[in-house]
Amino acid sequence: MSGITAATRGPVAYIGLNRPEKKNAITTEMYAELGEALARAGADEQVRVVLVHGSRDCFTAGNDLGDFLKRPAGAASPASRFFEVLPGLQKPVVAAVAGPAVGIGTTLLLHCDFVYAAPSARFQLPFVPLGIVPEFGSTYLLPLLAGYQRAAELLLLGQPFTAEKALQAGIVTAIADDPLAKAQETAQTLASLAPESLRLTKRLLKSAHAKLVRETIDEETKIFRERLSSPEAKEAMSAFLEKRKPDFSRF
Repeated sequence: MSGITAATRGPVAYIGLNRPEKKNAITTEMYAELGEALARAGADEQVRVVLVHGSRDCFTAGNDLGDFLKRPAGAASPASRFFEVLPGLQKPVVAAVAGPAVGIGTTLLLHCDFVYAAPSARFQLPFVPLGIVPEFGSTYLLPLLAGYQRAAELLLLGQPFTAEKALQAGIVTAIADDPLAKAQETAQTLASLAPESLRLTKRLLKSAHAKLVRETIDEETKIFRERLSSPEAKEAMSAFLEKRKPDFSRF
């Protein structure tokens, strides 16, 4: 699979972002592969836990903007399968984060059950600076986890923030010098527990918010798709690719 690795080791399914030459930026093809890899792990009776990771020095730089700019205006979201599968996965999901976790690299963590980050990890939700809107249920889940004021700071300003701030916001479970090793340790502990009890407890934990999360994802995706063809988004993304500051003064 291009840009995605998937391997099952004992009771743990490892799903990795592996496009180091582009800081693991996610393309349309990679979104489809992520969705399918998660679906396979969910259906595999031998798998009890899913572990999501990037490379040792980078989780993901977010969406591949060049790839996004090539998409026809109004095209269906390439992330639709991924957005469907991860929130509904019955098995525990553990994530290991090192280096940048930008955009989807942060929002996907809101759907994981355990998240371990390196002290040097850097997070960012740069949707507003890019002229678009947040995605993957983040406008519902982040205020739920962090409170409105913290969520507003992270989503409206869209500036980078530290692992410590991510911990305070409830995005991260713990900071670990070796997040992958810590994630593996937790995954093995989870895999040793009663699997049906784990699945039922996860379902109970998420059931009160599941419907609203799904509705928020759908609404965000609709507006996100519309915003991609907006003049503001075109200016912001062109400025990013041209390594200049965007000019929103005429809007």
